[in-house]
Amino acid sequence: DVTNFCNLLYKKTRLEDTFGVNMLAVADGKPETLGLVPLIRHHVDFQYEIHERKYRTLLQKEEEKREVQEGLIAACDCIDLIIEILRGSKDQKMARACLTDGITTGIRFRTKKSEKDAAKLRFTERQATAILEMRLYRLIGLEIDALMKEHEKTLENIAHYQDLLSNRNSMTKSIIAELRAIKREYSRERRTVLDNVAEAVVVEKPLEETDVAVLLDRFGYARAVERLVYERNQEAADSENRKVILCKNTDRLCIFTDKGQVHYLKVLDIPSGKFRDKGAPIDNLSKFDSKTETALFIEALENLKGKCLLFALQCGYVKKVEGSEYDLSRRSAQATKLQSASDLVLCVGVFEDSDTVVFQSEGNYFLRIAAQEVPLMHKGALGNRGMKLSEGECLKASYILHEGETQKVKVSEKEVELSKIPVKKRDSKGTKR
Repeated sequence: DVTNFCNLLYKKTRLEDTFGVNMLAVADGKPETLGLVPLIRHHVDFQYEIHERKYRTLLQKEEEKREVQEGLIAACDCIDLIIEILRGSKDQKMARACLTDGITTGIRFRTKKSEKDAAKLRFTERQATAILEMRLYRLIGLEIDALMKEHEKTLENIAHYQDLLSNRNSMTKSIIAELRAIKREYSRERRTVLDNVAEAVVVEKPLEETDVAVLLDRFGYARAVERLVYERNQEAADSENRKVILCKNTDRLCIFTDKGQVHYLKVLDIPSGKFRDKGAPIDNLSKFDSKTETALFIEALENLKGKCLLFALQCGYVKKVEGSEYDLSRRSAQATKLQSASDLVLCVGVFEDSDTVVFQSEGNYFLRIAAQEVPLMHKGALGNRGMKLSEGECLKASYILHEGETQKVKVSEKEVELSKIPVKKRDSKGTKR
């Protein structure tokens, strides 16, 4: 209660002033409990501390104001001399030096007496600034009277603040007055009832798992829609989007990049709504940065478990990795090891036992090998050489051919059908196309 606290604050201060010790007053003749003593003592000390800081700051501002006001009052008594100094000075720096230090060198005066009087001026820097910025209307009689009254008010404020900071009783009365003013403005009846009831237990509703479709357009924007919404608009969704991923709303997306990294994105973090909503860039939803890396393959983590991923590097190395190895509780991780800092991943994708992989070198040599030729390794391994390359040569591209699939690549203004390339052993030179 604010009233009891104010009374206690006042009694405590009176006892300290009387006996010179830090005592806690007795409210209504009954000692406070030992647990409440330190709490009230520290809170009272805190009230004194913040009010002392407040009034020291206000006192400093009033003293600065008094300095300026006294300078303006003194300037009004010798305003003709100041105008003569301003008219005879070449610049503001010369006039300021005359007002603060009495330096008259370079200033043209009408009489020698004016020059002698100017040499006696000793305004402070703050007063000189106020004089130089003073407007002529301040010389009106009523304005001068207002300045005098303002100066008297400033002196009263300074005396009041000094009394508060030097007299503990005055500070106590000020604190009590402020607390009572707060009570008058904000006090109200208690709106809650304190009762000895059992602890309230709030049971959070478990997240309901649902089937969703994540749509990724060609601009890198992602949005999630309900599976039924996707099925009703499947033809438009498949034609307008670069990738459609069917998964659960509790799943995570794996974003494999050409830098050998995998970034994770929770499906729950992807904006969900209507089919025609715009969505959000995957750059903003994950650690993937489209300015420095390229997304080669995106798939839901649950869809990768039980399957193998193919990795083909620019240096010519190739390997398979089980998808379950990427079940990590991170936002980003290393997807595969690279041969050097300049090396890149050319191809990432799900690789079945019936699939084949085609390598294309910079010299347009093509090599096609079967899935059994690709070694199964851990994600931290570099892999084995997939195609034999000439010195200084790198792979230009790599393609995964699923069973019965046909792909064509344009080379030197002619098309090469990848499915017609004969299957050979790994680490071969390949054929020129």
